[in-house]
Amino acid sequence: MLAVDEAGEGQRVDNFLRRVLKGVPKSHIYRIVRSGEVRVNRKRVQPDTRLAAGDLLRIPPIRTGTEDAAMRPARPGSFRILHEDDALIAIDKPAGLAVHGGSGIAFGLIEQLRAARPEARFLELAHRLDRDTSGVLLIAKRRAALLALHAALREGRVDKRYLVLIKGRWRDATRAVDLPLTRFVTSGGERRVRVERDGGMRARTVFHRRRTWMEADPPVALLEAELHTGRTHQIRVHLTHCGFPLAGDDKYGDFEWNRALAKQGLKRMFLHAWKLGFEHPADGRAMTLESPLPSDLESFIARLDAPQTVDA
Repeated sequence: MLAVDEAGEGQRVDNFLRRVLKGVPKSHIYRIVRSGEVRVNRKRVQPDTRLAAGDLLRIPPIRTGTEDAAMRPARPGSFRILHEDDALIAIDKPAGLAVHGGSGIAFGLIEQLRAARPEARFLELAHRLDRDTSGVLLIAKRRAALLALHAALREGRVDKRYLVLIKGRWRDATRAVDLPLTRFVTSGGERRVRVERDGGMRARTVFHRRRTWMEADPPVALLEAELHTGRTHQIRVHLTHCGFPLAGDDKYGDFEWNRALAKQGLKRMFLHAWKLGFEHPADGRAMTLESPLPSDLESFIARLDAPQTVDA
């Protein structure tokens, strides 16, 4: 039996359990909730039931089995902290690290952080980045901060900027793309996104040209993507629909080009969340957090800049 404290006030049952049952797979948590083994004040609940401070939560005995290397947090703290205060943590997320467990991953970034800080009463993702995307990620340390950040994101009061490398002759200094998006499931069970003008959710991205390599084969460009909405895979789908696939994109990109890029040293998607601008959730001061381009992406840019040798 566990009494819900102030940190759990207003939290969903499933998210609360993921916080207190560190390392237990999300699928198992949903199973014990839906089977009725989890009770709040002696009553059955749904995963999305909201908790109140003082609620009495019954959690059944959990057997996690013998832990192996795949189930342990991989190097807790193996990410750089860009900023930390009493309300939030800004992390420089590396590519290849999922932000949370699930889909065969027991420990994502948030689970690693909780394992490294067992004394922390509240640590929750304020937003998400895809596993293969690097850059600035915000973690809330208080529920009030989480709700304030969620409201700012929902209302478009967060300035989100990404750096992307694309294929094609990009000529515009600035181009706004307004194309509605909808999610669907492929015949193989994969979740994807596509442009759908009738019935899709509004999605707006403004692209700013940073650099171009028109003489490269194929021509490429480095763009800054300014997100005005936060739809799933928005940047990737917008670029591909406009005829400029994102380098290394294994879902919507140019797969033959991706294979060539891997041989040249770019072995992941060139998508980096380099800057976030927002009002601090506690005192309202203007915050701007930046993550430098990771070394693997910098190295590939340097390769583009290097003089091209011609075989005799």
